[in-house]
Amino acid sequence: MRAVRARSFGGIDALALEEVPPPAMLPGGVRIAVQAAGVSFANLLVLEGRHQNRPDLPFTPGTEIAGIVTELSGEGGHGLQPGDRVCAGLPSGGFAAEAVAAAGNVFRIPAGLGFAAATHFPTIYATAHCALAWRAQLQPGETLLVHGAAGASGLAAVEIGAALGARVIATAGSPDKAAAARAHGAAAVIDHRAGPIREAVLDLTGGSGVDIVFDPVGGDLFDQSLRCVAPLARILTIGYASGRIPQVPANILLVKNLSLIGLYWGYYMAWGKTQAPPALRARVRTLFDELFALFEQGRLHPVIDRELPLAQFADALRRVQDRKVIGKVVLLP
Repeated sequence: MRAVRARSFGGIDALALEEVPPPAMLPGGVRIAVQAAGVSFANLLVLEGRHQNRPDLPFTPGTEIAGIVTELSGEGGHGLQPGDRVCAGLPSGGFAAEAVAAAGNVFRIPAGLGFAAATHFPTIYATAHCALAWRAQLQPGETLLVHGAAGASGLAAVEIGAALGARVIATAGSPDKAAAARAHGAAAVIDHRAGPIREAVLDLTGGSGVDIVFDPVGGDLFDQSLRCVAPLARILTIGYASGRIPQVPANILLVKNLSLIGLYWGYYMAWGKTQAPPALRARVRTLFDELFALFEQGRLHPVIDRELPLAQFADALRRVQDRKVIGKVVLLP
């Protein structure tokens, strides 16, 4: 089969499209004929060896796929059958014609959800929902600040936040990105390239500040967020697309009674050495039931920036690297 392979940690230029044997079946695994694979900023970190999920070399990148079940290993595959249309999250292996994922991380998708759009669910929508509902315990009527709001993660947080009853303020870096955030539920959008966001956020909140920050960007935006949050606010650190991991002045957390909350979705998907306990793993399926219900209610609208054939993997990754994306770039094996 065809697969994108990394034989060293060297970024995009270290990748090649190769003919390789299909992946070996795992105990309790599900083999999937991949119809679409999502491309993310996290993929770039993995390729550079800078992500907490560091696969052994050589490896095939890609953590979010959608496709058709072709084979099941053993019993208890969560009711899955060959021929089912599914999405799946996996620690690596998605940029290929076939992939094998743990049955607990494979989810049957609604009939009206296309394969490309379904790649948003295994990590992007799941991260936003887990962050806002589980970790920050967002309440209706609270104000949510979302950074990077036109990327896949940001748009997902805007939609999930609005669906949970929040007033959403978004930051974005261009008129097109601002328009996308508004179209998906943001009540207001701040151009973060125009200068520090503190005064704009305080103006929009009557001086009180926001209750929750969803931050996949880090860097300067994280620093500025600390100065425009309300007392008892929760700040969710999701990722560092800016390239700078911020350092937190603990005195600000103290004087404002702030909660700084980290979220690595791979913990819930049992990707790393430290994994969520069985009770949390069981809740993951409930989370996906809730996400698919929101989709069927017309509350979630996955945005596809563009679909590219697998052979154009480098173009897809560079588009993400250059921050040109609104929504998600998807590879079609």
